[in-house]
Amino acid sequence: MLILAIESSCDDTSVALVKATRGKFEILKELTASQIDIHKKYGGVVPEIAGRMHAEKIMPLIEEVLGEHSPPIPLLLREGGIKPDVICVTSGPGLITGLLVGVEAAKTLSYLWNVPLVGVNHIEGHIHSVEIQNPKSKILNNNQIQNSKQLPITNYQLPKIKFPALCLIASGGHTELILMKDHGKYKKLGATLDDAAGECFDKVAKLLGLEYPGGPKISLNAQTGNPQAIKFPRPMLKEDNLNFSFAGLKTSALYWLRDNAKKQVISYKLQVTSLDDFCASFEQAIIDVLVGKTLKAAQKYQPKTIILGGGVAANKKLRETLAEQIAKLIPYSLFLTPSTKYCMDNAAMIAIAGYYHAKKKEFVKWNKIQADPNWEIK
Repeated sequence: MLILAIESSCDDTSVALVKATRGKFEILKELTASQIDIHKKYGGVVPEIAGRMHAEKIMPLIEEVLGEHSPPIPLLLREGGIKPDVICVTSGPGLITGLLVGVEAAKTLSYLWNVPLVGVNHIEGHIHSVEIQNPKSKILNNNQIQNSKQLPITNYQLPKIKFPALCLIASGGHTELILMKDHGKYKKLGATLDDAAGECFDKVAKLLGLEYPGGPKISLNAQTGNPQAIKFPRPMLKEDNLNFSFAGLKTSALYWLRDNAKKQVISYKLQVTSLDDFCASFEQAIIDVLVGKTLKAAQKYQPKTIILGGGVAANKKLRETLAEQIAKLIPYSLFLTPSTKYCMDNAAMIAIAGYYHAKKKEFVKWNKIQADPNWEIK
């Protein structure tokens, strides 16, 4: 099965061509256009700008991924062009400005080529990102697309997910615990009631004057800090549920900075040592909550696999801490997390998630698919 996948739910425009053969996947081509350089000047993603950039980049990426012999889109493919068997596209959740671009591109190609279409939930894509093993991809800035050269084809094996699987998806827009009973069968156990973990990282980083995206900058400073230096709260950690809340932690960080740092125009100034301690303590608070809630869910549902995915899954200390605690307290569970590159939004994970729906003929007609920014896994 040859799958063309499109991901445009936030600020990365990603397109991949993936070949699925009896439970094994091969990324034939993959390109991602990053918008970080554009949004960093605003300190976060601006939906209107993101949508416009998606619209500019989506067709050049599709043309290049399909092959240099493919005719201009949207003309029908001629001899030498690559025609996929299935088109998979992220249709929610996410920013409506980005989702609309990806969905419209996918439905147009589905109609022109008479190719089946699968709408994929973005969270489901992050769950299946753990099935990408050691691939190579090319991440492009906006001014590099026309001159890019694709990296060599890479084969990779599909790690087997044993069910039931417990999935922690933590990113800039989502923090959720999901029980996965089989491919396509999910039950949401808990979610954030306010800010997502990645959003909390980025907002506090902005208070510190760190460049967007700020989460990785906090983690970098935290490496040389004392995680016990500041007693930040662990919101809802002791509550008898599996929900999260990070707004209170963000507020606590703001109050600490107000009382202990020098106020600048739009941020706070700390000495290097104090900054490192602040970042280490703040990072530790988020990790304690994420790990604590995941272990609580694991002890209740006894999963055979525990999955960590989403942008925050790239945090090295989170990955190591969760792995250590699983090995210590739940040794019968297999722990899976994607390579750091594939924690971020990408089309390969959408292709793999869509593959399981395509196998069951769970297609949607091109004129019926809709972008749904609030699509939830239930």
